[in-house]
Amino acid sequence: MTRQDPGPATPLARPARLRPGSRVAVVAPSGPVPADRLEEGLAVLRDWGLEPVVGPHVRSTHPELEYLAGTDADRAADLQAAWCDPSVEAVLCARGGFGAHRMVDLVDWAAIRASGPKVFVGYSDITVLHEAFALRAGFATLHGPMVATETFLKDAPTREHLRATLFEPETVRTLGLTSAGALVPGGAEGVLYGGCVSLLAADTGTPGGRSHARGNLLVIEDTGEEPYRLDGILTRLLRSGALTGVAGVACGSWQECGPYEKIRAVLADRFGPLGIPVVEELGFGHGATALTIPLGLPAVLDAPADGGRCTLTVQVPALL
Repeated sequence: MTRQDPGPATPLARPARLRPGSRVAVVAPSGPVPADRLEEGLAVLRDWGLEPVVGPHVRSTHPELEYLAGTDADRAADLQAAWCDPSVEAVLCARGGFGAHRMVDLVDWAAIRASGPKVFVGYSDITVLHEAFALRAGFATLHGPMVATETFLKDAPTREHLRATLFEPETVRTLGLTSAGALVPGGAEGVLYGGCVSLLAADTGTPGGRSHARGNLLVIEDTGEEPYRLDGILTRLLRSGALTGVAGVACGSWQECGPYEKIRAVLADRFGPLGIPVVEELGFGHGATALTIPLGLPAVLDAPADGGRCTLTVQVPALL
């Protein structure tokens, strides 16, 4: 289905927080999952008191395209079955990679919407699904670390921030590492959306894709994109109208994207003329430490001109 051109952004439906004993499904909508990392990640979830269940095709690999975790239909079926299972309170992605674009239109979004909001966590390639949950189902989601990724397994602050978001969301409403700075000073309010910026650009013009950003705060990051490619990505978003009306931008990590001063120059060149605040290095995405960012909720972006602390403050807890 496609969504009618919406007006200014409104907050999306929040799911309930998790509790000890909550049953959570682990799915792989994109790439295949290393078995050892998956088991290590499942152990962390069990240590948190959760009951993880693994989707039938999480350990699969496409018979011909080894970069996919099984067929498109299999990956879509795993996601849909997990979401529509009333005993499952959260759906956590095992990893990103590539493949979400291939399966997103195979999901029955009417059935997803009818099942109501649940916790959904992922980043990178999973950006495509964050946008689908927002635009096709009306559900808030969490841009956060995935179960079988190195950042989740190796970085304690990353894990703790996700755990706190899942169980005690009122304790982590103000976001931003000490690295955060004002690329363009100012302040703004809006409903959060975004993720991996190359995936946002790839979603432009597709069925159900975002047509504008009125009333939104954009959060973006990426990995492996050279400065000229990032320029092209942002230029496409600007030319398509997808960024029309955006109130502010919070940038995360730019891992393996070239010298940061060149990335910074591209961000300043593309966003500066918009006259909106831009915060850099907030602390989410593919970097060494990745904060969990709620998407679909109202927030305040603060980028003081005097060099004070830059923050992104979610106006309500991420979960009920």
